[in-house]
Amino acid sequence: MNHYYLLGRSGLRVSRLALGTMNFGTGGWHAAYGKTEAESEPIFRRYVESGGNFIDTADFYTAGESERILGRLIARAGNRDRLVLTSKYTNSVDPSDPNASGNGRKHMIRAVEASLRRLGTDHLDLYLLHTWDRITPVEEVVRTFDDLVRAGKIRYAGLSDVPAWYAARAQSYAEAHALTPMVTLQLPYGLTMRDVEHEYAPMAQNLGIGLTAWSPLGGGILTGKYQRTGQGVVGEGRLGDPGAAAPKIDDNTWRIVGALEEVAEGLGRPMAQVALNWVVTQPGVASAVAGASSEKQLAGNLAALDFEIPADARRRLDEASAPRTPQLYSMFTPEYQAMVVSPGLSIGDKPAGYAPPVLNGAGS
Repeated sequence: MNHYYLLGRSGLRVSRLALGTMNFGTGGWHAAYGKTEAESEPIFRRYVESGGNFIDTADFYTAGESERILGRLIARAGNRDRLVLTSKYTNSVDPSDPNASGNGRKHMIRAVEASLRRLGTDHLDLYLLHTWDRITPVEEVVRTFDDLVRAGKIRYAGLSDVPAWYAARAQSYAEAHALTPMVTLQLPYGLTMRDVEHEYAPMAQNLGIGLTAWSPLGGGILTGKYQRTGQGVVGEGRLGDPGAAAPKIDDNTWRIVGALEEVAEGLGRPMAQVALNWVVTQPGVASAVAGASSEKQLAGNLAALDFEIPADARRRLDEASAPRTPQLYSMFTPEYQAMVVSPGLSIGDKPAGYAPPVLNGAGS
């Protein structure tokens, strides 16, 4: 975990695996799978002692408990300055107040102040809009982010779960007015959720936004802990709970799981490690947010960075998980362009080796 890369077009250096803390605490929506502070502490300590520095939470997680627990864990560890502490805002903290939710300036300022109090810190290293509310002008969001940076409340800004056009508009507006840019866009991405590749990945690469993948293990389905039987899905977790409101697993997903199982067996690695390795090495991806229910599970996740997936194995995973290409996007594929746009020619944007990666330190 001692390899760090810049997040988007910024100087912020982050671990390739971020620690997701949605399950730190036992309140709110996540109570059934939440962890007490005593259970959360060894997970947190193992992550930071392994060199991890990218911590992800939100005011909404476990009804604010996640932030409170993190604040106490960081205070005990005495490592606040070493961390890239990230939180998010959007969801309601008071259903009776229309301005206590959404993306607007009033709620954003209120939310960041509350998060700072719960976390016991005077600033956040990264602050994200959690979910697009469909109505707040993007200009208001960008300008408020900029105000918070100037006030010293946050260091960097980003987005989560917004349309690609919205992220592009936010970044372009920030650039045009010399305001705080968006350095990351957090999205669900993994072998079972690859639709972001059509629009988001090229947008992020072109506009200097680093993608951060959440749910890279597909809610646990890519860990191999679930099996399909005649009675349905069995396994320890919410997908295997008949009474839980969990998403159904379709035949296509099971095909992906089968391919992943074969590749993992061939590499001598757990399925979860291969799935994490795949997503974190996809184009445009800066980091992946991986939670853990135990220190042992976290240690397994961290080992996902210790190997490379061979080309033939990656090809097997790519083919098994290939997303359906919408008709319009099929016109942008290399195959279509070679057949219609530039038949008989080989045209690229830059020759190989035009911009080699810059690596500082060991391994460079």
